[in-house]
Amino acid sequence: MLKTEDAQATDARRLPSPERHLTISPLDLRQPRFGTAMRGFDRTEVTAFLEEAATDYEHALRENDRLRQDIVRLEASLNQFRELEGSLKSTLMSAQKVGDDMRENAQQEAARIMRDAEARADLLVEKAQRRLEDIEREIDGLRLKRREAETNIEATISTLHNTLDFIREQERRERENKVVPHRPHVVAGHA
Repeated sequence: MLKTEDAQATDARRLPSPERHLTISPLDLRQPRFGTAMRGFDRTEVTAFLEEAATDYEHALRENDRLRQDIVRLEASLNQFRELEGSLKSTLMSAQKVGDDMRENAQQEAARIMRDAEARADLLVEKAQRRLEDIEREIDGLRLKRREAETNIEATISTLHNTLDFIREQERRERENKVVPHRPHVVAGHA
């Protein structure tokens, strides 16, 4: 069945726009009430056409309902995804901030540890330097005492040596100058 351009234009005017709510149901197409005319359409063809149109219309309405439910479901999913996206963005921003804070805290802590370590190292070096100076003074003192002890020992040895020489000299002189004790003779009668 070919329609003329005028018939197609008339059909296009009768088709509801997607925004309009349709008042004809598939049941209306299955139970039409038309008046009879003398040169009217063949009832069987009209009934078959209306039955086919009702079936297609019913399928279109079901598909339309299914699509509306899909749209509602998809919009709900979309809203959940948007909420999830917002939550993820918020979580990522929080994680970024926490990461930045942790990095900054770690850098500050590392700098503090380095300052503390340097201060402790300086104290240890200073303490070691003082101890070294004390040990060097102690070594110098011990060297001085050693020299004094060596000098004292040398002086004692020299004194003992001189004393020994003196004693030997005295003994030698005594032997050489050994004078036999002279005893005067006593003459009798003098007294």
